[in-house]
Amino acid sequence: MMRRAATVWAGLITALCLANSPAFGQAKPLHLVVPFPPGGATDITARVVAEPMSRILGQPVVVENRAGAGGSIGMLEVARAAPDGNTLGVATLSTHGVNPAVYKNLPYDPIKNFAPVTQLVKAPGILVVNAKLPVENFAQFVAYLKANPDKLSYASPGNGTIGHMWGEMFKSATGTSMTHAPYKGAGPALNDVLGGQVAVYFDQVAPSVPHIQSGKLRALAVSWDQRLEALPQVPTYAELGFASLNDPSWFGLVAPAGTPAAAIKRVRDAAVTALKDPAVVARLASLGLYASGTTPEAFGQEIAHEIEKMRLIGEKAGIKAD
Repeated sequence: MMRRAATVWAGLITALCLANSPAFGQAKPLHLVVPFPPGGATDITARVVAEPMSRILGQPVVVENRAGAGGSIGMLEVARAAPDGNTLGVATLSTHGVNPAVYKNLPYDPIKNFAPVTQLVKAPGILVVNAKLPVENFAQFVAYLKANPDKLSYASPGNGTIGHMWGEMFKSATGTSMTHAPYKGAGPALNDVLGGQVAVYFDQVAPSVPHIQSGKLRALAVSWDQRLEALPQVPTYAELGFASLNDPSWFGLVAPAGTPAAAIKRVRDAAVTALKDPAVVARLASLGLYASGTTPEAFGQEIAHEIEKMRLIGEKAGIKAD
């Protein structure tokens, strides 16, 4: 009888332990909200880290695209989500640096409405043109623009996005003029550049790499402190005499404000562990993305710095979004 009672108690204790263990709640997924359409660098980064994070956390990590308004729609969804550690947003320089600088009525506060988790990657920018444009390099492109003012348009992932800022910074630095053609995300913009509807494109490197390698796009410059492993033939802006344009972007994880510190640490530790996986590092590098993995405090400081920097750039270029 006593032996049977001990067995029953042991079973009850085991059940209680399981009920309170992280593994017991595996069925509830972690939602990773990407505020841009599929196919862009933000989306690619999220999907590269989602699988190893899922293994490390022991729960599904589901990538959800919520595009629109330069990333504002997706970020607002994250800001309004329950602060339980099961909803994160992939913040970018656009959503947490550019948007506060150019949107008069931004529906979220990049500081007050979010808790920084970690910076995932640094994302160098790239200038590409449709391969049919009659230029072979950066110098020829600048000369073409000066000989044909306002003849060309440049695509970006949207009005007030980092691609828009980079385009205006390029025009200011080189003394050239082009018309801005905003799209609803990096994927649609890239498709029209590939199709020849628009000749020029400013954005992160990752989505363009396979099209550069196939010869459909011609890369003219990258915004990084050295040539990229994925595109060793492409010079940096600094090499070309325009060091001020060597200004990379970044992607990182944010949680709704009020998310418990323990939940943030759990997810942050999983993300940083995933970013140390050699396969993840290699995959990101092949796309021109560089694994980071900062502390929440350092990422918060980066966001505050970018807001002020982009405000000054936006004011100088007269960039406004609504």
